[in-house]
Amino acid sequence: MRKAKPKKRIILPDPRFNDVLVTQFVNNLMYDGKKSTAYEIFYTAMDRIADRAEKEGKSVLDYWKKSLENITPSVEVKSRRVGGATFQVPTEIRPARKVSISIKNMILYSRKRSGKSMSEKLSAEIVAAYNQEGAAYKRKEDMHKMADANRAFAHFRF
Repeated sequence: MRKAKPKKRIILPDPRFNDVLVTQFVNNLMYDGKKSTAYEIFYTAMDRIADRAEKEGKSVLDYWKKSLENITPSVEVKSRRVGGATFQVPTEIRPARKVSISIKNMILYSRKRSGKSMSEKLSAEIVAAYNQEGAAYKRKEDMHKMADANRAFAHFRF
């Protein structure tokens, strides 16, 4: 490589749960630098699912983390050109990228949901992901199926 790797930025924990992962989620949720609005959306969504989490005997943060864990993929396919053909090669995902993909999928499919407010849509997607259903969970399953179908090309890994 010609350039040095860029330094990892330090993310400060959020004010309510004191968790770095929450801040990362909120940073991805944010539009036009409106972080306070993004925090408000996230915290409102967490308040909506608080009673569900209590029934499960978990804290709201654990409930949310479990739903994120349920939609986190472990393998993905990358295009690799060998000769004249392009193969979909299944590869393992780095831990940081796994988290990033799951966060982005949850936010993307929350935005696509029907509902009144973003916090309502986000809470519905969190509950769906916790129950191993919903669009974000389906996306993870599709990624795994694609990797499994292209397992024959695993020897082209780079």
